[in-house]
Amino acid sequence: MLRRAFFLAAAASAAPPAKLLKPRALRKGDTVGLVTPSTYVSSPDEVATAVRTAEYFGLRVKMGANVRKKAGYLGGSIAERVADIHAMFADRDVAAVFAIRGGYGSAQILPALDYGLIARNPKIFQGYSDITAMHLAIHQRTGLVTFHGPVLLSAFTHYTIEHFRRALFETKPIGSVTNPVEANTLRPNHTLRAVRGGKARGPIVAGNLTLISTTMGTPYEIDTRGKILCIEDVGEEPYSMDRMLTQLRLAGKFDQAAGVVFGECSRCTPREFRPGFDNSFSLGEIVDDILGGLKIPVLAGLTFGHTADQLTLPLGCMATLDADAGTLQIEEAACTMS
Repeated sequence: MLRRAFFLAAAASAAPPAKLLKPRALRKGDTVGLVTPSTYVSSPDEVATAVRTAEYFGLRVKMGANVRKKAGYLGGSIAERVADIHAMFADRDVAAVFAIRGGYGSAQILPALDYGLIARNPKIFQGYSDITAMHLAIHQRTGLVTFHGPVLLSAFTHYTIEHFRRALFETKPIGSVTNPVEANTLRPNHTLRAVRGGKARGPIVAGNLTLISTTMGTPYEIDTRGKILCIEDVGEEPYSMDRMLTQLRLAGKFDQAAGVVFGECSRCTPREFRPGFDNSFSLGEIVDDILGGLKIPVLAGLTFGHTADQLTLPLGCMATLDADAGTLQIEEAACTMS
């Protein structure tokens, strides 16, 4: 009875905030906080790479006190990881909070986060993959625009750098985004196709399919009503993708959405010599089977998530999906001047 009461109270408190909170855009010379909410980063070389990446954009670095801590596969205990998040949001000198990497573990800290503290100190928060759990929780509890984009150990190609700057350093709407220009259009590196044509408009909600599936049935369950749902994953076999997409379909998450963008999913094939079953579907067949029958536009292959060429998407901002043109037009500014 007590457990049921807790979840009912948590669900009630998860009602969408009335107002969208927007962080201040970054400027050269700003200090940014680096944290590890998920898996540990013990290598000093990787820490140096993260620092060098932030400094490339003219930013100063403040390292979380518990970065490089290790608790099994985690970047410290729940209390240590939460303490770093709270410290960065409370610090008036810190303009943005970046995850150094994803991995596993951010869902563990959701009940311990002080969402009131985050709402009182709106600032850029960015990451992807396992960081999806934090995006869902923070946006639902505070209304803060957070950013689904590269962690500081991502590849940062020229394409990634360009879209990182457009999203975080400018106060005008990002505008139209699509895949990189291909050197060989006959054999493109990134296949972009309309699974179901048409246009749709709504706020962006995005994340890793595994984390979205993991948080179903919790107070942090994804809200897709009237939204452009952007999903991606990495290293999952086709049957596993089928299972998670089917879960969202059965839960009505696709029917509630205005449109769906299925990202480029790296290594989502049967494992070499060890397939999940004797025969398998391709990921494309699964996408067509589950998403192709929807009555909303569906675009597949947009480069966000686990890909070297990576978009930065502002979650909560209004956008128009044109599946036939292969574009996502982000119409609303994500950041403010102050």
